[in-house]
Amino acid sequence: MQLKDNTFLITGAASGLGAATAERIVAAGGRVMVCDLNDSVVAHAESLGESARACRGDVTSAVDMQAAVDAAVALGGEKGMAGVVHCAGVVSVAKLVDREGNPADLDAYARTVQINLVGTFNVMRLAAAAMAGNAPGEDGERGVIINTASVAAFDGQVGQCAYSASKAGVVGMSLPAARELSRHGIRVMAIAPGVFQTPMMSEIPDEAAKALAASVPFPKRLGKPDEFARLAEQIIGNPMLNGEVIRLDGGIRMQ
Repeated sequence: MQLKDNTFLITGAASGLGAATAERIVAAGGRVMVCDLNDSVVAHAESLGESARACRGDVTSAVDMQAAVDAAVALGGEKGMAGVVHCAGVVSVAKLVDREGNPADLDAYARTVQINLVGTFNVMRLAAAAMAGNAPGEDGERGVIINTASVAAFDGQVGQCAYSASKAGVVGMSLPAARELSRHGIRVMAIAPGVFQTPMMSEIPDEAAKALAASVPFPKRLGKPDEFARLAEQIIGNPMLNGEVIRLDGGIRMQ
């Protein structure tokens, strides 16, 4: 599948990984429907020019995401929507038992899982239903889904029970979804980023962020959003990438 002249839905596209992915797709001649809860997604779409449109939406809402998918299909015209890069998500840190002996908040845990895992399933199911009706291209391909997991799915740190569980669920869905959607010519992949320069990192104390960057074997720095976008571009263009999770982390292993 080529980026040029194809249309993609990008969630979490107001900033960070999603914004960078939208920029790279447009630069390669593609079109994007950028979706986010943040109002700034509209300004980002305007900055990308005529090849981008914006919509506000909550990834956990069936109504919002159906509207986003429909808008992307409409933007694609006769070709419809060729793929989705799902970057929306939240980070959460909470110990099971805090220093005062209080248990973790159950609602906070459920919120993390609802956004990161249920939201991913919601976007994936609606995008797949739309792309299943596309005309088949080379190799019979009709679409591609790229979800965002995390290295925390494999080696989460203390306080990451909710975040790690939600991202491990994204990893766990990749292969069965790819197997199921193969009959429709739709590929499913996931990227598991390490520590990246995104607004999500701003929620972590500065000292902790510096320590994480220093712990990356090479290159010894935080990842750049465009490096995520470059991998998404490679996945879209390589039809043999399917049913897999790719770590994009500079070799980091959390402890």
